[in-house]
Amino acid sequence: MYKIATAFLTRFFKPSTIYKHGFNWSPMYRRTTARLIEVSDDLHKVVISLNLNWKNKNYAGSIFGGSMLAATDPIFMIQLIQILGDDYVVWDKAVEARYRKPAKKRIFGEFIFSEEEINQIKIDVANNSEIDIIKTMSLVDEKQNRIATFKKTLYIANKQYYKVKLKQQRANS
Repeated sequence: MYKIATAFLTRFFKPSTIYKHGFNWSPMYRRTTARLIEVSDDLHKVVISLNLNWKNKNYAGSIFGGSMLAATDPIFMIQLIQILGDDYVVWDKAVEARYRKPAKKRIFGEFIFSEEEINQIKIDVANNSEIDIIKTMSLVDEKQNRIATFKKTLYIANKQYYKVKLKQQRANS
């Protein structure tokens, strides 16, 4: 559904506008209580914010760690899907979360891919058909104090290779 809507909306809006508002209106993401506040035109930078409110406040009065994790979970994957295009498959594979201090006020997170990283991903996938990459990002407060750090493992593959791999796995099971 999201992919079809995005394809239609690109006739009228920039991909960065669709990305930002699509996330913020999506029931899946709205439940995290986070909001995308900035998306670069090339989609290489996404900034989120997460406010403490009654929907995400935990027993101790700070932002629930699950809300922080959920707010960060889909960003890198969908960012890469949009940047790399239809010739690639991208999946979230794992996440390591480290909560450093309670978040009692608004927090922020940046998700950044450099042009060099994107070029290296394309080269590595061309050479190996599939790869895993690890991206680390942190949620910080307004004074740049680190609240939580998330280390994401992403799987990226050539789409044709991935289709053959899935077919072989189904045949073997």
